[in-house]
Amino acid sequence: MEKHWWQEVVVYQIYPRSFKDSNGDGIGDIGGIIEKLDYLKKLGIGAIWLSPVYASPNDDNGYDISDYEAIMAEFGTMEDMERLITEAKKRSIKIVMDLVVNHTSDEHQWFLEAKKGKENTYRDYYVWANPKADGSAPNELGSTFSGSAWEFDEASGQYYLHLFSKKQPDLNWANEKVRQAVYDMMNFWIEKGIGGFRMDVIDLIGKVPEKMITGNGAKLHDYLQEMNKATFGKHDLLTVGETWGATPEIAKLYSNPKRQELSMVFQFEHVALDEQPQKSKWDLRPLTVAQLKEVFAKWQTELGDEGWNSLFWNNHDLPRIISRWGDEKNYRVKSGKLLAILLHLLKGTPYIYQGEEIGMTNHLVSAIEEVDDIESINMYHERLAQGYKPAEIINAINVKGRDNARTPMQWDDSQHAGFTTGTPWLAVNENYPKINVTQALADKDSLFYTYQKLIQLRKDNPLVVWGDFHLLKTAPEVFAYTRSFKEKTWLVVTNFASEANEFHYDGTIKELILSNGPTPSQLEKVVLMPWDAFVVEVVKS
Repeated sequence: MEKHWWQEVVVYQIYPRSFKDSNGDGIGDIGGIIEKLDYLKKLGIGAIWLSPVYASPNDDNGYDISDYEAIMAEFGTMEDMERLITEAKKRSIKIVMDLVVNHTSDEHQWFLEAKKGKENTYRDYYVWANPKADGSAPNELGSTFSGSAWEFDEASGQYYLHLFSKKQPDLNWANEKVRQAVYDMMNFWIEKGIGGFRMDVIDLIGKVPEKMITGNGAKLHDYLQEMNKATFGKHDLLTVGETWGATPEIAKLYSNPKRQELSMVFQFEHVALDEQPQKSKWDLRPLTVAQLKEVFAKWQTELGDEGWNSLFWNNHDLPRIISRWGDEKNYRVKSGKLLAILLHLLKGTPYIYQGEEIGMTNHLVSAIEEVDDIESINMYHERLAQGYKPAEIINAINVKGRDNARTPMQWDDSQHAGFTTGTPWLAVNENYPKINVTQALADKDSLFYTYQKLIQLRKDNPLVVWGDFHLLKTAPEVFAYTRSFKEKTWLVVTNFASEANEFHYDGTIKELILSNGPTPSQLEKVVLMPWDAFVVEVVKS
């Protein structure tokens, strides 16, 4: 496989609204990101994935874009954005923009024109359909944010498609003019010097709504190959697609270099392991570590040289991993270190979500009035109408709601965690006096320094980037594997549990690489204490 810079770096995701406020209005901004670039350089990251900063009415926190070539006033100006790209580059950090082109805002000029009538030039930029004979929606397609995916337009007597909020009408990718307009916009940003694109719900752009097909439509890969040729294919940029339904075989279609589509995809198979099968993300069940091992091992081995893995625990749509699968109450830091070690020594490009490196946790709410996220609010009212108890719904939001990831970054123990001098747009987690960046940097044994070491190990050791993966047979809650490259083998052992477990390996320790506690002197029989994790170079017996 041809080597690229994005295989060797760690990417850090910034959710701008919640990262750092530089002007006291309670909303994070581009100035705040620039302020903290030296912190990110200290961590060691090589790229920032920036959640949307484009002009937007904020129905879905910036994922409803009204102008792709303008910056949201709350975040700053285009000059600020250009300065961020320049200042990041000085620190060897690339900026990866969030590309949201499945849909726009209903306040985008294209849609405002499209609504003027069926003969308008922009009408076919979106997906329209006639009602059924009884006036109801064209078919049963549902929105991710609850209810029908069709919204009636009184003026024209037609419905338009919105797979998300009704303020997020879907673009019609079958229209060549739409595709060309998107490519022009992408080239606008490439010319500004960005390092690539994270592509929001890109698997939906090939939709065929009249046939009830949303993901992985027949034309999807034609569009991506055309996009590659017209935009980023001429440059060495990172492109990662958000693909919720991907299997390893589907992922190869996106990321096999020979196909000239994307660098990699985000696949979410592991993310669904604490959900009841065939139900929604709100229907919970405990994680089974054996299943997690199975899913990770499958993705590590089946892509081979025909694709590239993205590695992540968290993002702006997912709950905090320590609250979710670690032991927040008894072993917050230790379980956080285990989760970091386990993930970052796998093959692929790791992503850190802001605050993950200091062990931020979920923020519990007690009433729907405390919730900002449109998805959670819609689900609450829908389930209330179905007879669910309020406490049951709030519990699901506390476990899986998107606000968990979006609470402001915890910089220090001053008011509002040093995020803002004003009133934060979303409540700060009450635990900020003990979980914050200042505290983490002062403690040489903190989670931050484990992440820093893992990033450095990737830079210094080709084995971490290119080594073969082999899952070891162990007790169900012990997740252990080897990475081998040329003559060298590393053994990674984690006890993914709050109880002790035993581990056995036929080999000897040559060198300690990293651990979150005591390291064994031999491997014949190791008693692993709760959340133990260690990495050693080994010689096989």
